[in-house]
Amino acid sequence: MEVDFASSSLRRCYETHAEAVREWGSTVARKYIQRVNVLYAAREFADLYTIKSLRVHKLKGDLEGQYAITIHDRWRLLLSRLADDRVRIEEVTKHYGD
Repeated sequence: MEVDFASSSLRRCYETHAEAVREWGSTVARKYIQRVNVLYAAREFADLYTIKSLRVHKLKGDLEGQYAITIHDRWRLLLSRLADDRVRIEEVTKHYGD
């Protein structure tokens, strides 16, 4: 799948582990990079639903039209589905802001 990044910071965090660690800590950084690798390895968006640990789901409210996948604990990766074989990573958030 093609993967776009909404910001250069998200791309740098994927490309440079130390940058991701500075941003979110070591566990979330490692899992973020793993999740992006899964996106690249998938042939199409529907393939993501077959990986139960991602917990892919559509978002509602202000984020309607986007999807979330679990990174670690309450951390999640927000995506926009641009085509069957293309996504854009929008942001990494700690769900509920806790």
